[in-house]
Parts: sequence; structure tokens; C-alpha cells
Amino acid sequence: MKILKKTMIYLLITIAALAAATYFILNQKKFGKAPSGARLERILKSPHYKNGRFDNLNPTPQLAEDTSMPEVMFRFLFGKADRKTPKKAFHFEKTDLKNLLPNQNVFVWMGHSSYFMQIDGKKLLVDPVLSGYASPFSFTTNAFTGSDLYKPEDIPELDYLIITHDHWDHLDYETVLKLFPKTKKIMTGLGTGEHLEFWGCNPENLIELDWSESSDLGNGFKVTAEPARHFSGRGFKRDQAIWASFVFETPNQRIYIGGDSGYDTHFKKTGEKYGSFDLAILENGQYNKDWRYIHFLPGENIKAMKELNAKRMIPVHSSKFSLAVHPWDEPLRKITEMNTENLRIITPKIGENLNWMDDGRIYEKWWEKYY
Repeated sequence: MKILKKTMIYLLITIAALAAATYFILNQKKFGKAPSGARLERILKSPHYKNGRFDNLNPTPQLAEDTSMPEVMFRFLFGKADRKTPKKAFHFEKTDLKNLLPNQNVFVWMGHSSYFMQIDGKKLLVDPVLSGYASPFSFTTNAFTGSDLYKPEDIPELDYLIITHDHWDHLDYETVLKLFPKTKKIMTGLGTGEHLEFWGCNPENLIELDWSESSDLGNGFKVTAEPARHFSGRGFKRDQAIWASFVFETPNQRIYIGGDSGYDTHFKKTGEKYGSFDLAILENGQYNKDWRYIHFLPGENIKAMKELNAKRMIPVHSSKFSLAVHPWDEPLRKITEMNTENLRIITPKIGENLNWMDDGRIYEKWWEKYY
């Protein structure tokens, strides 16, 4: 009886310690803050906020019907996973972003879903994760060796920063803190602004949009939030901020910034709404049939590109972090193999200075050097 009593005491102490540790971790500033005040009032009026959370246009389970969380975790931890990371360090050339010609149109991929654009004289950065890791903790989900070329110090003064949603591999606390002083306007989905203000962003610099809402940026520039099929959340409570794609329009170009999304009807509807896009930037990687509703499976991004009526596509969301069990280079291999219609799918190296309108340029299969 005494042994049982001692065991129960130790168990309760352990549970209490774990609860205290969890509380301490989740209350660190980098986890952000739940919407409140006028922002929460606006969220409650959103047609996309139902039963205490934002929702997708169509039913979207986090996990597919033919699996379960224990199965997913078992396969992730103990399943066979070949070549999840490159066998050798990447060696890429780094474009100097601070000394670009002012009228030069430029796209520079920074790995995963982070990229810089200079377009019609404006400087734009999307989902920068430049701390070297994509998680709450620096010892997990580290960037592949040689992929983490850019730091916040390398970023020039920005006209616009776009954050598509608040997941750790798209919204990096350490990075945005250093970018606040050099960014004129930050565009994001409704709710995510609570994190940014909590971290010190001037609310006057925020443009926070629900799906189908637009902001006229002046001089022929405009941004509109459009649907995506995904979810949000930095802690236990999910879907308190909306995830979005963004249509960025300039006097001469229309760009589709896809963020994270599984395939759904919104691509065709968006294509019909806008007619066409000069460039679509779509996710390509970190997929698994177990979560096939919230990330493209191979080939679905090509289908989405066609439905968007996009002249060109740059695939991102790969080649920096391993967030799924497929080989690190499989997304790039498959998208090139599945491009049987010879669509203009551009596959730059990380750090490469790219003019996406140069349709005569041929891109090497750079990933083959790192098998």
C-alpha cells in the first residue's frame, strides 16, 4: 500500500511538473497571442469564422480518413525514410539584395517558402524564416547545411512584407523582429496581426485581410487575400487566424502567392475571377497522403497552375527543412517529370537572381548534384 501511495505521489508530481513546463513554454512570447479587442470583433463577423474557429471553404480534415494520429506518429518516428536530407552541404551563390538595379525585376528564392521579389520598383518579401530553424526550438527542424544563405541583415529596406499564415515555417519570430524597422507595410491574414502587434509591430503598418478583401497600395499596386486550404496555429489552439493566398497586382504584373494549400475548388474560382496570372508561386513539398487535404500531393500544383491560368510557376516549400518523410529532392524531381505539357515551371537554385519573365532561359536540375 505504501509503495502504491508513493508511486501515485511521484506520478502526480511528474504530471504537475510537465503541466508547469508546458505552461511556461506556451507562454513564451514567440508563441504569439490570441486575437482580442477590435480585431476579435472583426473576426467574429467574418463569414469564414464558424463555431469558434476559421474554416476552409470545403470540409478539410487535418488527417485523411484512412489514417489516425498514432499511425502517423509511428510512421514518422519509426518508418523507413530514405534521403530526408541531402548527403552533402549545398553550395549556392548569394545574390546581393541591397545593390540591385532599381528597375530590375528580380525573384530570389531563399529555400522553403521564403522569397524576395523586386517588381516594378517595389521590394517584397514573403514568409521569411531566416533563423536557421522552423520550429519553436532551435534544436529541431534545422535548415539543411548550406541552405540558410540569408539573414535579416541581408534584407534591404522593404516596401511590403507578406505573411501568408502563422505556422512556424512561415512566420519566424526572430526574423520578423529584425524586419519591423525596415518594412513599410506588412500584409497578412485576419488574426495574424495580433502576433505581430504583440511582438512590437506598429499597427499603422499592418494591412490585415480576410478572404476576398483588398487593399489599394497606390500607384497601380494592389493586394487581395484569397482562399487557401490549410489551417493555422502556433500552440494548442488552432485556426484563430485565417490562412490565405495573396494576389499581388502591380502596374504591369499579376502575381499569385499561394502560401500553403491543399488542392480544392478555389484555384479554378480564382483563375476565373482574375483571368490569368503572370506568375504563380505554389507549394511543392512536405506532402504525405496522410495529410493530403492540406498540402498538394505531387502533380496537384500543376493542376492548380492550369486552373489559375498562370503563364509561369515557381515551386517552393522544399529544399530547406524536412517536414515530411519523402526524400528531400523528390518534390523537384517529380514536378519536372510530371510536367508532360512543357508548362513554364521555373526551378531556380536558392539565392539565384532570377528574371521570371525570361521565358527562353533553361534551368538546370541542380538537385541532381546532391543525391
